Amino acid sequence: MQLIHHTLSANFIGQEATIGNGDVFYAHAPAHNETLPNEFANVTTEQASLAVARATAAFGPYSSVTPQQRADFLEAIAQEIENLGDALIERAVLESGLPTGRITGERGRTTGQLRLFARLLREGSWVDARINPAPAGVPGPDRQPLPRPDLRRMLVPLGPVVVFGASNFPLAFSVAGGDTASALAAGCPVVCKAHPAHPGTSSLVGSAIIKAAQKTGIPDGVFSLLHADNDVAQGLVADPAIKAVGFTGSRRGGLALLRVAQQRTEPIPVFAEMSAVNPVVILPGAIAGDATTVAAGLAASVTLGVGQFCTNPGLIFLMQSPQTDVFLDTLAEKIRISAPATMLSTGIKRAYQDGIQHIQVMPGIHILAEADADAADNRTEGRPTILTTTAPQFLSNSELSHEIFGPSSLVVICRTEAELADCINSLEGQLTATLYATTHELAQSETNWIALLQEKAGRLLFGGLPTGVEVSEAMMHGGPFPATTDSRSTSVGTGAILRWVRPVSYQSFPDSLLPPALQDANPLGIWRNIDGEMTR
Repeated sequence: MQLIHHTLSANFIGQEATIGNGDVFYAHAPAHNETLPNEFANVTTEQASLAVARATAAFGPYSSVTPQQRADFLEAIAQEIENLGDALIERAVLESGLPTGRITGERGRTTGQLRLFARLLREGSWVDARINPAPAGVPGPDRQPLPRPDLRRMLVPLGPVVVFGASNFPLAFSVAGGDTASALAAGCPVVCKAHPAHPGTSSLVGSAIIKAAQKTGIPDGVFSLLHADNDVAQGLVADPAIKAVGFTGSRRGGLALLRVAQQRTEPIPVFAEMSAVNPVVILPGAIAGDATTVAAGLAASVTLGVGQFCTNPGLIFLMQSPQTDVFLDTLAEKIRISAPATMLSTGIKRAYQDGIQHIQVMPGIHILAEADADAADNRTEGRPTILTTTAPQFLSNSELSHEIFGPSSLVVICRTEAELADCINSLEGQLTATLYATTHELAQSETNWIALLQEKAGRLLFGGLPTGVEVSEAMMHGGPFPATTDSRSTSVGTGAILRWVRPVSYQSFPDSLLPPALQDANPLGIWRNIDGEMTR
């Protein structure tokens, strides 16, 4: 099948580059506040259904290829993304307003996580093979009422899945991002819905995935890329052949997809990362010696990427101490000298501006500092802002704990440990929670701050800044609702593969009919749990 390579505007229904039959739209350059000339067209419901049908037909063949073949595919995707060269970087910068250095680093993160999953597949033990062989001389000892059977269990892929590209990471959380990489690694075909904020970038990356599939002999239909409106996107989730959904975006969008998934005849899991304010808790001992360093670091974290990280520290709980004024003065100074910068879209900038204006007129809210430079009226620039309030005011107004997506944070001054604990207890689920404290004051405190924060977040930091999310085996990027719809899963790191699988037990099967991971000879050479002992 002929591939239209380096295309900016194609949908891919399986390996076929296709022009959508739906509404036409255009990409936008937020840094210049102008419409780009390339024309895009959404797919229709019929075209989307064809993509799902091809994914369904490809599931059996793809789930049966060897782990090594899937690893080759993922590595080929990484290489083809790199082969796109400057064209990809330039388009992503144009469509997102993000600087070249950020996009270049994000490309490295994207290809790095693809190669990380390839290594996971080559090692192979992620399938969690567990074997309880029947006792020698079946039917075995006289166990009543029945002898013990031969039981073997492993993880298998769910089936075709839908992945939604994110607005704030045009590469690392989009077409070939973590959800797609982990689903393909698990053996699940992916139908990816491109984000309309960066359609050209999405089409370029989609072309790289298709080219990698063709080079490595991966079945047609294992990957599709669709530009689609909300109705068609929700129709994808409702399609009976789809078995799971991955989403990164707003709470409203994630919950809309969750409702569709739950109303199906066969409900399916939706792994949605949605909303977080990522509280930072600062106890007096942590700033007794150097309040300026902590404040400067947090100012940098709040403004990093114009505050458009899902781990942006949007709430800072500060215990009153002799260093409170030093901390606040430093934080204010760093925010004032920070520069407004281009946000991802006019809609995101407008929502940020409206959020700040809404909260700053509430009782007990004070503006500590804003960037001295005004955001340009004719551009999508966000102005860094820090606000303050007291614990009683915070506890009396639940809106103060809601996310404002952008370069801002609310500092809540707490007079006592009891006030601080009440504030933490009032929070919804979060992606991260950061604790600045000394080990001595934690040992002396009547409150178990670590246990308290653990109830609220998927990742705890002892000092440091939450905006760095390492792609690794031990990373947890998820958390209690509404940070995500399923607090048991991560969207970053190799643990993300567990989203797309389910366990199956095989009882009393002939060895030749078992999957290789469960056969007596262990042809894959993986670690397995045999009667409670790990061996290979």
